[in-house]
Amino acid sequence: MVNNAVRGKVTSPPPKQSPVGFTPTGAWALATMTGVLGYWVSLQLNPPPAKAVAAGSSPASVPSAYGTSDDLQKCLEELRAAFPSEQVSTNPNVIHEHGYSTNAHHPAADPSVVVYAHNTEDVVKVVNLSRKYRIPISPYSGGTSLEGNYGSINYAGISLDLSAMDKVLEIHEKDGDMVVQAGCRWDDLNDLLKDKGIPLFFPLDAGPGATIGGMIATGCSGTNAVRYGTAKAEWFLNATVVLPSGEVIKTRRRARKSSAGFDTTKLFIGAEGTLGIVTEATIRLAPRLPTSVSVAQFPNVELATEAVTEILNKGVPIQCVELCDDKQMEAINRGGFAGRSYPEVDSIFFKFQGTPASIKEASSITQKICKAHGSTGFISAKNEHEADDLWHARKTALWSNLAMVPGSRAWSTDVCVPMSRLPQLVQETKEDLAQHGIVGMVVGHVGDGNFHTSLLFKNEEELDKCKEAVHRMVERALALDGTCTGEHGVGIGKREYLYEELGPGTVELMKTIKNTLDPYNLFNPGKLYPDEQPASEKH
Repeated sequence: MVNNAVRGKVTSPPPKQSPVGFTPTGAWALATMTGVLGYWVSLQLNPPPAKAVAAGSSPASVPSAYGTSDDLQKCLEELRAAFPSEQVSTNPNVIHEHGYSTNAHHPAADPSVVVYAHNTEDVVKVVNLSRKYRIPISPYSGGTSLEGNYGSINYAGISLDLSAMDKVLEIHEKDGDMVVQAGCRWDDLNDLLKDKGIPLFFPLDAGPGATIGGMIATGCSGTNAVRYGTAKAEWFLNATVVLPSGEVIKTRRRARKSSAGFDTTKLFIGAEGTLGIVTEATIRLAPRLPTSVSVAQFPNVELATEAVTEILNKGVPIQCVELCDDKQMEAINRGGFAGRSYPEVDSIFFKFQGTPASIKEASSITQKICKAHGSTGFISAKNEHEADDLWHARKTALWSNLAMVPGSRAWSTDVCVPMSRLPQLVQETKEDLAQHGIVGMVVGHVGDGNFHTSLLFKNEEELDKCKEAVHRMVERALALDGTCTGEHGVGIGKREYLYEELGPGTVELMKTIKNTLDPYNLFNPGKLYPDEQPASEKH
């Protein structure tokens, strides 16, 4: 039964968000909005260079796979007949916003048309026309992805925008779950639950503005992963999916657990819209508990990681544990969004969870362990306001980074390694960046070995240097038994590494599933799957 009281407002087409896809919420909204504004201004004053791939190239560039230009025109005509005019756009600005991302620096091309879906039935209509005329289709929602997960490559097609599918369909407080459309943003959902006085929250905290559909597509996680795990940890109880055939399936019932067959929900988690388009999902909620924040400073990353390992192994109730290296702390100070200055040394941000008494005990234990591992300082929040201020420094890291090189842009990416290997990865990467004259900051979800870099550049030459640095960082992570992507997905940016990471057998199995469900390769083509097994000289 639909709970009309919690339905979100739908507009068509929805208002466009800022270039970074950010919707500010919470206690630090004003300061963060200032950061977003600064980032937006920097993009206007220093616009990104044109992509090498021409916008709007025809799907007939692969004539054996896709429809002709005439087929594309017929498809456009039927789309306009099937939907109100405000749901189908060929406006050049709208088209470009759906083909190019200021967050990613990978090849891209603009789609031919943007269609705004409002419900599952709309998605089925678009999919059926896509299949009829052999026109590629790429899902789009929050636009916050970083690895080229939604733009076209070398062809034009349909961009299916699900951002207007932002309704909350059901809230089951007693069962600890809710049913939502794919365009709902996780941070908006948590605000809604809080405003309604429901003491639950959705713990997967991807980038601000990320939507449920996109989070499923990329297999996301975030700062809470050390406590709550990732998208693959049954936070999505089921999903309603439109297959390339136009058939609508629901992957399972709403029960908390089931051993009825294999888990088809997980088939679509991390598939990046290549196997099906998620339109609804039942998401599991967790109790919202009091939290507090502390920050510890260390002489180096190795000592910091050793301290975190002992803290986690002792069972201290940690919700988040975040590494910011010395360059990142310098950027936070320069950015000025944190409201205070910090020592510019390798630092760990801890977020504790539990009752006030348990938080106090956890902070005390953590401080003692940090001190035993060489910590040079430890700051603890005295109240909720101070905790918000401390955590705000971590959450504004991206916008703070741009202050390090005025007029720059940032290439943000991630890898993940076993936690014990993280110090080696961080140290070798920092040495590599210094050797090649690249300004880069390190932020890590240190509790699970997830390592992010933000590399700054101002021109094409510097961009090329960043690209090579990212390649070396990925190879370094794979050599340490890690992964090319901890939580951003594969998209275009990381697909060349899948044969090396997963092995030919696994990749070919993935391709077999793709070819079975999508024999015409219409769903988000060019993403996730490597074209062919690379030779030794693969980059």
